[in-house]
Amino acid sequence: MAQTVFNRVEKKYKLSEEKYEAFIEDLLNYMDVDEYGKHTISNIYYDTPDNLLIMRSIQKPNPMYKEKLRLRAYGTPTLDTKCFLEIKKKYDGIVNKRRIQLPLKAAYDYIDNGVKPFEQTQILSELDYFLSIYDLKPQYLVAYERIALFGKEDPSFRVTFDTNIRYRTEDVRLEAGNHGHLIFDDNTHLMEVKVTGGTPIWFSKLLSKHSAFTNRFSKIASSYTMHQAVLKGIEGAKEGEMFSAE
Repeated sequence: MAQTVFNRVEKKYKLSEEKYEAFIEDLLNYMDVDEYGKHTISNIYYDTPDNLLIMRSIQKPNPMYKEKLRLRAYGTPTLDTKCFLEIKKKYDGIVNKRRIQLPLKAAYDYIDNGVKPFEQTQILSELDYFLSIYDLKPQYLVAYERIALFGKEDPSFRVTFDTNIRYRTEDVRLEAGNHGHLIFDDNTHLMEVKVTGGTPIWFSKLLSKHSAFTNRFSKIASSYTMHQAVLKGIEGAKEGEMFSAE
C-alpha cells in the first residue's frame, strides 16, 4: 500500500475572481497545471463528539502544535475507490502529513472497527496510536474544486486554488456525494502555497504585484464556526465575519 510523508510550509491567500484571473495568468509563465486539471476533493474530518481537535485549532492564542485526522477522496468515490487516510500535524509553522492509500471500504473498516488494511508499517502504527487516544467520529465533510500547479524549474514548489468550499455535518460519507453549505461566495479563490525549501523570488514579486497578503484560514475551523453560528440562529453567517484559523 502506498505511503507518503510531507514536510513543508503552507501559506494561504484569499483572492477575488478578478485578482485570481490576473494572478494565474502570470503564474503560467513559471508553472504548469498538473495532469488532473480542475478536480473535486472531498474530505471527512474525524473528531471527538465535543470537537476537541477543532477547538484546539481555533483557541486563542493559537497553540504551536495542532493535529487532525482526515480521509480524502477525489471526485465521488465508490467503496472500492482508492482514497487517502492521513494525519496532518502543524508545529511551529511546519506542516507534516503522513498518509496511506487504501480502498474506501478498507478505510471505514479500519477507522470504525479496527480492521488492519495491511501489514504493520510506521505510518499505520502512528494511525493506530492516534485512533487509540481519541474517540473519533466522522464530524464534517468538507469539499471544494481545486486547480493545482507545480513549478517548471522546481516541481516541489506547488500552488493550488480552491473554490466553492463547502461543508456538511449530515450523512458524512464520501460516497454520498460532495454537496454542502458554501463557506463563502463562489467567486472567492483560496490560494495555498506549498513550499519545501525557499519561496522563489519571482513568486514573491508576483505577490507584491497583485497585492496578495497571507490570511489565517482553516477549512475545517471555518466549517465548524459557520455551523455553530447557524445552530445559534445567526442569520447571514459568513466565514469572513467569523473566526478562522490556520
